[in-house]
Amino acid sequence: MSSEHKTDVSATLIVSCPDQKGLIASVTAFIRERNGNIINLEQYVDPIENHFFMRIEWDFAGFEIGVDLFKKRFQEVIASPFKMEWSLYTSDERPRMAVFVSQHAHCLYDVLSRYQAGEWQVEIPLIISNHPDLEPAAKNLDIDFHVLPVTKENKKEQEEKELALLKQYHIDFVVLARYMQILSDDFVRHYPHRIINIHHSFLPAFPGARPYHSAYERGVKIIGVTSHYVTAELDGGPIIEQDVVPVSHTDRVEDFIRKGRDLEKVVLSRAIWQHLNRKVTVFKNKTILFS
Repeated sequence: MSSEHKTDVSATLIVSCPDQKGLIASVTAFIRERNGNIINLEQYVDPIENHFFMRIEWDFAGFEIGVDLFKKRFQEVIASPFKMEWSLYTSDERPRMAVFVSQHAHCLYDVLSRYQAGEWQVEIPLIISNHPDLEPAAKNLDIDFHVLPVTKENKKEQEEKELALLKQYHIDFVVLARYMQILSDDFVRHYPHRIINIHHSFLPAFPGARPYHSAYERGVKIIGVTSHYVTAELDGGPIIEQDVVPVSHTDRVEDFIRKGRDLEKVVLSRAIWQHLNRKVTVFKNKTILFS
């Protein structure tokens, strides 16, 4: 990117490192000295881990160096001395998202509706499913739809095909929109903290395939859902978003399912929005969410 930038382009830097003196001053000075106008800054120190987190956004118009040179200089001058882990994004980037789905349509339809409405700055070039049922939804938006049925016998082979498709379509991150398959550890390793799942219960309570039935049988007064990054530990990845909805003794199992599915759509979309807007960073299986 050249030194002439669109006035509506901003850059976002997310940093994480052991807490120490001078962190904020050093980063902000580095940006200011290169003619960067800071428009948002949030920081947090974990008092138990003594670890520092910061998200800083600045206007890229008139910034004196481009992205590649920034990365080189920032690593040399700031990141290495402070032992930082960091990432840089610009607001004109459009990440490429793949959606995995089975037969439950509600989350996919919600995602595609927001995509079609231009609510998110994202490209969705690919949908993968283990069933053909939802192909018409993809075709309506000219999104390629690939059916890869998965069994115990062919799981490894099918995941290899899925990974090849993700590479072919240059996918940045994956959304599991009620994809009723467990991804292997090997698959997950290819996309660390870049696979977002919606779990149809309020983790860690009521795990398994029938959480609403379990909650119903226990007579609970709320039910909830959880969106999290997928890790090798089943349903144990860093949580991005959660929410609950009240229920009562007059509700039937069907009511639990209806209310839960409504919530699944909203919570999954919130998690995608957080990810797309660079509001999330992960530390030791825990997310830090910036406002």
